[in-house]
Amino acid sequence: MKKGMVETVCGPVPASELGKTLIHEHFVFGYPGFQGDVTLGPLRFEEALETGIAVAQKMMAHGIQTVVDPTPNDCGRNPELLRRISEATGLNIICATGYYYEGEGATPYFKFRRLLGTAEEEIYDMFMAEITNGIAGTGIKPGVIKLASSKNRITEYEKMFFRAAARVQKETGIVIITHTQEGTMGPEQAAYLLEHGAVPQKIVIGHMCGNTDPEYHKKTLQYGVYIAFDRFGLQGMVGAPTDEERIRTLLVLLREGFADKIMLAHDTVNIWLGRPLQLPEPFATMTKNWHVEHVFEHIIPILTKEGVTEEQLEQMFLKNPAALFA
Repeated sequence: MKKGMVETVCGPVPASELGKTLIHEHFVFGYPGFQGDVTLGPLRFEEALETGIAVAQKMMAHGIQTVVDPTPNDCGRNPELLRRISEATGLNIICATGYYYEGEGATPYFKFRRLLGTAEEEIYDMFMAEITNGIAGTGIKPGVIKLASSKNRITEYEKMFFRAAARVQKETGIVIITHTQEGTMGPEQAAYLLEHGAVPQKIVIGHMCGNTDPEYHKKTLQYGVYIAFDRFGLQGMVGAPTDEERIRTLLVLLREGFADKIMLAHDTVNIWLGRPLQLPEPFATMTKNWHVEHVFEHIIPILTKEGVTEEQLEQMFLKNPAALFA
């Protein structure tokens, strides 16, 4: 990959032309195990494509030109579906190679291979093969590595993926995007990746808006990484705070000059793999704004009213992603 280019599901594009970007959304996602429920929850590809196109068009109506879909390999990543959505709409979609955190992702596959002593090298080989040659014969190459850690710790299983990703980034320059469970382990993720040779300018510590302490965010930012407030609309579930709490924290950081290190998104799941979820109350009410237009319809007007400038918004949505992938 030439310097300044980034892989999308339709091929490489200049990082300078990514435009307005959402850093973390999932077109499809399934918790590992969905594969065993396909009798009652099959993926209907054409229906999924129609839904994906509609979601992409909603993003684009707000000026979004690029979206990062960091769905891990073990959670139903579907690069061919993403390519069809991109071809139909013109939206740049960047997909991932990577695995989810142990508590919700780890099947016995790499756990068993870890017992054999081969797992970490095999993870490295997997990352390199997909980045270099494409995913499973599709020719589609990931533009990011997705990593994830557990609440309040990075397990030994998870550390294998972190070490392999840092090694791959040194060789390829690929961007790393992480999942922090409930906003924990941000500084520790950054420190561990840098310890193993990753560069901070190519790292986004995700879901940091799960933590509402500005000092914690500043502790993470001291490592030179980017952070993402990327779960707007997801409230009251999986340890998520309210949007009001997220906004208060974000405003502190913006007023202290950190706009050049922050990116925004929702972490939406637009197609759940397996059977459709039936959310009981009060969860259905708490997540009614968990959709790809929420930041633009509800959050940005509040930020603007609180004094956030167009320049700061442009920094977070346009300049920071361009610099990350450059």
